[in-house]
Amino acid sequence: MIALDTLLRIDPDSRIPKYQQIINSIVEDIDRGYLTVGEKIPSINEISEEFYLSRDTVEKAYNHLKKQKIILSVRGKGYYVARNISHSQVKVLFLLNKLSNYKLKIYNSFLNSLGSLGKVDLHIYHCDPKVLLTILEENKGDYDYYVVMPHFKDDKLKHHNENEIIIEALRQIPSEKLIIMDNYLTSLGDEVASIYQDFKSDIYHALKEGIARLRKYEKLILVYPDDVLYPYPKEIKMGFQKFCTNYGFDFEVIQTIYPDMELEAYDAFIIIEENDLVCLIKQIREQHFQMGQDIGVISYNDTPLKELLGITVMSTDFKVMGETAAYMIKKRKKEVVKNVFNFIDRGSV
Repeated sequence: MIALDTLLRIDPDSRIPKYQQIINSIVEDIDRGYLTVGEKIPSINEISEEFYLSRDTVEKAYNHLKKQKIILSVRGKGYYVARNISHSQVKVLFLLNKLSNYKLKIYNSFLNSLGSLGKVDLHIYHCDPKVLLTILEENKGDYDYYVVMPHFKDDKLKHHNENEIIIEALRQIPSEKLIIMDNYLTSLGDEVASIYQDFKSDIYHALKEGIARLRKYEKLILVYPDDVLYPYPKEIKMGFQKFCTNYGFDFEVIQTIYPDMELEAYDAFIIIEENDLVCLIKQIREQHFQMGQDIGVISYNDTPLKELLGITVMSTDFKVMGETAAYMIKKRKKEVVKNVFNFIDRGSV
């Protein structure tokens, strides 16, 4: 049987719970080949006495390992390694803030890239930090990786990038098991793997890329919905305002495309919501304007339908985001990556 001081690595100053440190140590030793299938591991009493831990703490760790069928207990003999982790599927908990075509594109790309290597469970928390906290608590220590898209709303339906309670809960997950997607959490910084959008910078540079076409318009209008079930990052609006100010554009921010809009020639619209896009195009046609000549239209986030209709877009590459997260898991990478964001001109501006 492997020596206790070699088997377990307990850091009394770490914020990771002691039972989780026991789990991590044993799993890592199996994964690295230091422990093999059938090998006996120390008893609960031995670990408790050696590291001055309560029996309940050690028993909690062992019960988790038994639940995952990583170890087994033989009555009257002790605990043994039950399986070789390196040849089993990676268990991933994938947490989406909302169910949308864009989020599902990321998720499906992740699944396809991970392939048979992983078993992925999907949960939706609807931008509600309380729901996310419950999911994290109920699944603590049950997965090899936790992939989280952190976007939150308050009681007034305002978007928040971070939530103190959630940040503390995420800190309880070993950093090598956590991947943050779509958003960058400054409180965690480079401690964990991240594939993110920089919403303020992305829209600024996308508009800058299309500035030659935008110059023919007299006013830029961002349709940014404030009070929606799933609020959008305020950085989108901030990046738009910064661009217009820096490059001398007259601009306005409105919440929606209203019925019977007073459209004027040489207005250009940046649209976020699909319903607003449909409503605007319908009114452009009804009022006999030419899209891309009289009225400019740029849509936020690309879809196959927008490509078919010839709508100019600014969009992150959702497929690449999912592929990058899967790559980090397969290669055990911990990197911070800003995802690709493109301005795609299709003639509607």
